[in-house]
Amino acid sequence: MAGFHTEYSSMRFACIQMAEYINMITVAVLGTSLFLGGWHAGVPGLPSEGLAGFVWWGAKVFASSSSSSGCGDAARVRYDQLMAFGWKVLVPVAAVWILATAAGVALFPGVFPVASR
Repeated sequence: MAGFHTEYSSMRFACIQMAEYINMITVAVLGTSLFLGGWHAGVPGLPSEGLAGFVWWGAKVFASSSSSSGCGDAARVRYDQLMAFGWKVLVPVAAVWILATAAGVALFPGVFPVASR
């Protein structure tokens, strides 16, 4: 499974685990601040100033870090299953999406402005 579980014990293993959790929380803080709106509630009408903003920010950091810590519990996907999903599902969906976008640009030029015009 993991060689460091047998190689390191006591404080060395504790330092590795602590560094891993600090990294996870740092990524959650950056993701919350950069991509999830920071201290803003995200719903119009809900308070976002003062203590309420800090509560929103903390809730978003907690949700982000909780969702990333559960990845180790998820079932692993074999490489052949991942490749089959990519080729059989994701590539056709991307092709249809490209065609739909091209049709939207051609049929509704005012809705989809093109930068080269």
